[in-house]
Amino acid sequence: MKNLLLPLALMVTVATAGEQFAMSDADRAMYKEMLENNPADIFVEEGGELFEELGDEKALAKFLGVSEKELPKYIAGFPRYIKKLGNVVGIDQVLQAMQVEQGKEKYKLKSGKMFSMLAYVKSLANDEQFTIDINADEHIKASYDLGKKTFETPRGGRGLSCLSCHSADIVGQVLRTQPLPDLGKVGAGATWPAYRMTKSSLRTLQRRFQGCMKNALLKVIPIGSKEMVGLEVYISTLAQKEKKAIAIPGLKR
Repeated sequence: MKNLLLPLALMVTVATAGEQFAMSDADRAMYKEMLENNPADIFVEEGGELFEELGDEKALAKFLGVSEKELPKYIAGFPRYIKKLGNVVGIDQVLQAMQVEQGKEKYKLKSGKMFSMLAYVKSLANDEQFTIDINADEHIKASYDLGKKTFETPRGGRGLSCLSCHSADIVGQVLRTQPLPDLGKVGAGATWPAYRMTKSSLRTLQRRFQGCMKNALLKVIPIGSKEMVGLEVYISTLAQKEKKAIAIPGLKR
């Protein structure tokens, strides 16, 4: 009974939040202006300069075993299983592996430099549809299943999960000044890395997951872990089902 009551209490809080907590007119005006001049463009440009140190698109295509022409569609298939790395990985983990292979400094997955470089590389696939095939091999299937389980499984003393705020019966309600979205219909997986207005910085999808976990008082899962990569696979496939094209960098409140 306790596990049922806690999510219910959250739903009541959300449902009674009211329009008075929605985005203000000033915030809406700022958001509209930033749509035309996204501050994240500066970070993407920085990421491009950092990426050049690894040899640019030609080096990435070679590392992945694809042609430069195929690279945008191949990037749209991440996270994916990379045999030479032995795991389903995100693009940021591929960039780390390239740095190690070339004897360069390995950026931490949670570092600003990695966020910028990831944003640039993922932007190479802008306007592409996701090409994730969860039935391509046992590895990606297992990663998808783990991501879905992580998304749906209640954790912590409150018994909350990602689904507590993003199930069909609660989408649209307001929590912490924001309407809770259907992650597939808003193309969440296709619009991160993004500039977060409330943080005044560039954030990645996995970093956003961590923020949600922290707000819900859940144990924060490390970026790059199997659970986090699985979550990214799962959320990206939701955008894929809605035919949401990749559009990096995004802009979020």
